[in-house]
Amino acid sequence: MGWKQLSSRTVWENDWMALREDEVINPGGGRNLYGHVHFKNRAVAILPLDDDGNTWLVGQSRYTLGEWSWELPMGGAPLDEEPLDAAKRELREETGLTAGEWTELMRLHTSNSITDESGIVFVARQLTAGETAFEETEDLEVRKLPLGEALAMVRRGEITDAISVAALLRLKLPD
Repeated sequence: MGWKQLSSRTVWENDWMALREDEVINPGGGRNLYGHVHFKNRAVAILPLDDDGNTWLVGQSRYTLGEWSWELPMGGAPLDEEPLDAAKRELREETGLTAGEWTELMRLHTSNSITDESGIVFVARQLTAGETAFEETEDLEVRKLPLGEALAMVRRGEITDAISVAALLRLKLPD
């Protein structure tokens, strides 16, 4: 039978997201209220790789978690912006790097039980160093390290951001 939406109302909204409450009939035929977080941006993440097998992570205090987080450079891309353009901007702003070669690595949904947010991860190669341009809300620490060390951080639970974990593991999977 699938899901059937009976009604929908916006409970809260700002420039980045909206929280909807939908009245639905679930696949088993029961009625439910379903919370739905709609993002007005898509997530773009970048896995920079140099010729020596190094990558870059950014560390920052994440307000929502109340803790420090190591993750790939990433940010939000308005839905009407080309994801690659946003990825190039985010890489430059957060690490100071620009790249001569870009490859899409994967697409994913960040938490598909409550949100429609999608993410796209790019691998950036042929890197050139430059200056960072952090946003007002960013107090980042940039770290260059061997890709193997970033993977070890995933194994040790030191990288917990879902997009970062998925991208680092996906890079190591055979095609």
